Amino acid sequence: MDFQSVLTTCPYCAVGCNLVFEVLDGKIIGTLPSKTGPTNEGSLCIKGWNVHEFVQHKDRLLSPTIRQNGVAREVSWDAALDHAAAELRRIKDTYGPDSVVFTGSARCINEETYVFQKFARAVFGHNHIDHCARL
Repeated sequence: MDFQSVLTTCPYCAVGCNLVFEVLDGKIIGTLPSKTGPTNEGSLCIKGWNVHEFVQHKDRLLSPTIRQNGVAREVSWDAALDHAAAELRRIKDTYGPDSVVFTGSARCINEETYVFQKFARAVFGHNHIDHCARL
């Protein structure tokens, strides 16, 4: 048996809590709060305590997919991003910049949120931005 303790940052929100994954034979079996984490100081919220469950969930997508003719097929990241960009461009050109809603995620760090709102405003020409900043 190979046991490891892996220090990481919780992906659930922008607080940046440190946690330790307990890993046995390559599988995460539990989560513990990091006692040295400067933001959480040895504590975790309920989402942090259970973060290991979604990381390894059997239904979690591990690569991008594009739905064509009702069937989702796996594609490369480049193909998925090209498809998303083309669809956003098509929607904006057809229906105008106010036809898309930009909603941020509480899982994003401040820098990601800044880039997100900058994209919505400067690239898409859209000022209607929302954010889901609740835990």
